[in-house]
Amino acid sequence: MYDYHTHSSFSADSDEALEVMLLRAISLGIKEYAVTDHYDPDYRNEAYRFELDRALYTRELERLAGKYSAEIKLIKGLEIGIQHDVTEACLAMTGTYPFDFIIGSFHCAEGFEICAPEYAERRAEELYRGFYGYMLQCLGLYKDYDVLGHFNVIDRYAAHIPEDEVYRDLVEDIVRLLVADGKGIEINTSCFRYGMGERTTPTADMLRLYVKAGGEIVTIGSDAHRVRDVGFMLDRAVLMAREAGLKYLATFENREVKFVKI
Repeated sequence: MYDYHTHSSFSADSDEALEVMLLRAISLGIKEYAVTDHYDPDYRNEAYRFELDRALYTRELERLAGKYSAEIKLIKGLEIGIQHDVTEACLAMTGTYPFDFIIGSFHCAEGFEICAPEYAERRAEELYRGFYGYMLQCLGLYKDYDVLGHFNVIDRYAAHIPEDEVYRDLVEDIVRLLVADGKGIEINTSCFRYGMGERTTPTADMLRLYVKAGGEIVTIGSDAHRVRDVGFMLDRAVLMAREAGLKYLATFENREVKFVKI
């Protein structure tokens, strides 16, 4: 199995030591484990500073990759928060070390933290068109990532989820852009921890749209911030991939995609 979205105490929202997380992955028989700690230097909530000490972080990645090389393949990754005003900072971070894998995610949009009441509790139609419109704008400008993280994360915070038709045209535009740019999407199993029901991440419809548009690069990840969540329901993610018509999962090394049969 492959867990391509995980966090440790290098992220402001986790208290777990990276080595402890990795040992849990080894105990589960995970073949490849991507450490993708947060870098979101202009996050909109002062209580969370998603900065990252690159030297300390990469030194620990190197140490653990070597120490456990016979037991697991550690993928040296990063999850960046894409916003208009931090593009240069993110480029600087990803350009200073030979990462294997970069997730590009949206935790903020239109100048707000997306879980903030003043943003997430807007009228549903306005919220969704604003969020996906912002995503489309940003992805038209920022290209230094490999996979788009938790595509429909806004579902987790919205007071009400509108019908897909309200914003489907924007999702279709995003999917076409991802495919044209050679970018992937992830199946993020945190949706099962949050009790989202059929609103998986991405939704089955979003995943089918990506595959129908010619997209082939799909990773799976637990988005674990705690030891107990490492590898969480990855088998369900594989099933989702198969149901969407995929025969392979994507893995990465030195920012180059590789495929493993499922």
